[in-house]
Amino acid sequence: MALRLENRKAAVTGAAQGIGLGISQALAREGADVALLDINATAAAEAAAEIAANTGRRAVALGVDVTDEDAVAAAFGQAKDALGGFDLLVSNAGVLRSHYLPDFPKKDWDFVVGVNLTGAFLCLKHAARLMLDNGPREGTGRGTAAVIASRSAKRGGLWNHAYCASKFGALGLVQCAALDLAPHGIRVNAVCPGNALDTPLWKDLAVQYSKKYGKSPGEVMEMYRKRVPLGRGCDVADIAHAVIFLSSADASYMTGQALNVTGGEVMD
Repeated sequence: MALRLENRKAAVTGAAQGIGLGISQALAREGADVALLDINATAAAEAAAEIAANTGRRAVALGVDVTDEDAVAAAFGQAKDALGGFDLLVSNAGVLRSHYLPDFPKKDWDFVVGVNLTGAFLCLKHAARLMLDNGPREGTGRGTAAVIASRSAKRGGLWNHAYCASKFGALGLVQCAALDLAPHGIRVNAVCPGNALDTPLWKDLAVQYSKKYGKSPGEVMEMYRKRVPLGRGCDVADIAHAVIFLSSADASYMTGQALNVTGGEVMD
């Protein structure tokens, strides 16, 4: 079977664990060389070494805070040098803090919006600068970008002000970037996962949500699982499949889209 991303050069943010790690592994299995960017450089390095050993693809790790523009610009330049090119971005780094609105600390708002929205903006900005230097190619153009949003980008949630605002904003950012970059052969899309219950973010979320629902973390997980028409949480593999599709020539006519991966929980 032909590899859909053979010899693509990818950078994934928030890649040391959870969704970002699963996406990085999947990209490499589909033939891409991958730079794993994460604020936890040690964990990213361990993950990169494992990916290289398991797939035979080039995998490198870079420590970066996605809210620091100078660090982002430097990291993408280093990724391009290390991989011998750069034409695929997955902006995945994300955080969540949940509070009742009258009690919501501004520092938590700034933290969530900074990572989830400003971070995505900076990554798209500096990835685009590098992709514009590429020559056009059939199917994949000069490059592709996928921003990992959320079902919370399409529906508000109790106590979820900063996260929803950042993810709603991410969809607007994706649409604007898609319009800017389409004439240059660069496609930009979003993936909106549902309840990725087995990820570190969701495990932490269940603890935060246990307060507002008066339930144990395990009961919170089960409550969210029961909301899904297909009857299960969103696996990291489900998200990775969507990213691979949007990054491949199979999606060459798609840009500015927000692809739901929610098991039917969100259908718009």
